[in-house]
Amino acid sequence: MSIDRIDRKILALLQENNRIPNIELAVEVGLSPPACLKRVRQLRESGVIIRDVSLVNPDLSNNKMTMLVSVEMERDRKDIYARFQSSITKAPEVTECYQTTGNYDFVLIVCVKDIQAYEVFLERVLRADPNIRKFQSSVSIRRIKYSTAIEVTQ
Repeated sequence: MSIDRIDRKILALLQENNRIPNIELAVEVGLSPPACLKRVRQLRESGVIIRDVSLVNPDLSNNKMTMLVSVEMERDRKDIYARFQSSITKAPEVTECYQTTGNYDFVLIVCVKDIQAYEVFLERVLRADPNIRKFQSSVSIRRIKYSTAIEVTQ
């Protein structure tokens, strides 16, 4: 799907507030309400918009610790990576997982209640995987920036 200036503006506004009424959205981007609704529908159907979610205040969670975990696999093999990715996808403590270049193969964002809960996660997920060579954990002291919005340039 080709994305033009109006689509980019729609996407920027929806990333700020996906509950904005269509009439307000249409005014903001300079379209009629039916034309705006049609564009939003096309953005969803084409997979440009992949989900509509609500971001919940993390202070309401019992998970007060955020860990950044770098993981190095024993071997660089597709089947090993696939098993690891499947395991990580099932672990509720892992909120983000990135395959990376450099010294480590993956970086995880792990949110847990306390250090004991993190130790349980380590035993159940990371230490149970014989294909992990090593991992390094860093404790986040505070979150400086967090955003789910991305700039669409296409």
